[in-house]
Amino acid sequence: MAPRPPASAGSVTISADGRSVRVPSGVTVAAALLELGVAAFRRSVSGEPRAPLCGMGTCYECRVTIDGAAHRRACLVTVADGMHVATAAGGEERQP
Repeated sequence: MAPRPPASAGSVTISADGRSVRVPSGVTVAAALLELGVAAFRRSVSGEPRAPLCGMGTCYECRVTIDGAAHRRACLVTVADGMHVATAAGGEERQP
C-alpha cells in the first residue's frame, strides 16, 4: 500500500457508499477506497467482484459513481471535499 501523504497535506470528507469518512487530500478516489478497506468497486457481468488492477485508467476495473456520474475511473479522479462515491458493490465487501 502506498504511504499516506503527510498530515500537513490535510484531509477532506467524502461519502463512500453512504458512509462519511475523512481521507487524505490529494489522493485518488481508488486510493481512498482501498485505504478504507473496500474490496469490490464494481461487479462483472457474471457478478464477480472487481477492483483496481492497473492504477492508471486503462483497465476500467475501478469504475464507480462519483457525484451521480456513473462509470468514473476512480484511479483517475482526485478526492474533493463533499464528494459522494458509490461502488456497485455498495460497500458490502470490505477487507478486514
